[in-house]
Parts: sequence; C-alpha cells; structure tokens
Amino acid sequence: METVINLTTEKMDKAIEILGRKFANVRAGRANPNILEGIKVSYYGIDTPLIQLASILIPDAHTLSIKPFDKSALANIEKAIFEADLGFTPNNNGETITINIPPLTEERRIEYVKQAKLIVEEARIVLRNIRQESNNAIKKLNISEDEEKRGIDHIQDLINKYNKIIDEKYKEKETELMKL
Repeated sequence: METVINLTTEKMDKAIEILGRKFANVRAGRANPNILEGIKVSYYGIDTPLIQLASILIPDAHTLSIKPFDKSALANIEKAIFEADLGFTPNNNGETITINIPPLTEERRIEYVKQAKLIVEEARIVLRNIRQESNNAIKKLNISEDEEKRGIDHIQDLINKYNKIIDEKYKEKETELMKL
C-alpha cells in the first residue's frame, strides 16, 4: 500500500508542476518568454518548439525579440506566433521578430482569469483521475478491509492537500492578473 501512496504523491506533485507551467503561459501584462513556450513551428516539415529555433530576448518590459538561429525559419516562426492567437501581432523586420505586448485592459484581465480557472479545473480533473486509479490499486491489494479503508482515506487526505495547493496558486495568479 505504501508504494501506491508514494506513486500517488509523485503523480499529484507532477500535476501541480504542470499547473505551474500552464499558469506561466497566462500572461500578466509583462514581456515573458514563457508565453511562447507551447508554440510549435513547422521547420522543414517537422513541428519544432520555438525555443529550439530561436533565442528570445526581452529588450524592455513590454517587448519580446525573437532572433532565429536560421533566418529561413523567420516566416514560419512569424506564422506560428500569429496562429497561436496570443493576443498580439508579431512584427518581422527581416532579421528578428518583435512582439510588442500591450498593457492589459480590464476586459482582457478578466478573460485571463477565466482562462486560469479553466486550467485549475483541468488540474482538479487530473487529481480526481489519479485518486480513482489509486483507490482501484488499493482495492486490488490483498489487504484487510481496515487497511484498505485507511489507504483510501489517506488518498483522500492527499487530494484535499493538493486541492488547497491549487487554490493557493490560483489566488496568486488571479492577484497577479488583476493587479494594474
């Protein structure tokens, strides 16, 4: 049973780590290379992560500068950023791509808070699925009913703990997004 609980804890830690990475992609009005993290660029017919094709610089708080290692990828990088629909338009000057990050309007901030809520709900679903798997694994063990109940209760305590962590992370992100 200890193995199941340890595995459950590892999976839940991973779910929280993924939540943090997804939250990093929800922007808060400042230039941050993480907002480009999930973008894949078609490079010689292969979808390649943008960060493998270019260096991303932050010249000032509201600008990202993307300098590709291979200039032939410039048009494809520009197209991938545009298609990612991140709320800004890339500007290609033939050497680099510049992205000006506009200050967030109240409407846009609220939209980002809603996006963060969706990410939180996805994380909660992942935790529930992990709990279900773990409970099933405990039930398959040849242990007494009392031990099985203790194991299932322990898994429930874990999910309660991780749900609190999710709530705290969401409140931090909401505060960050709504701060002017």
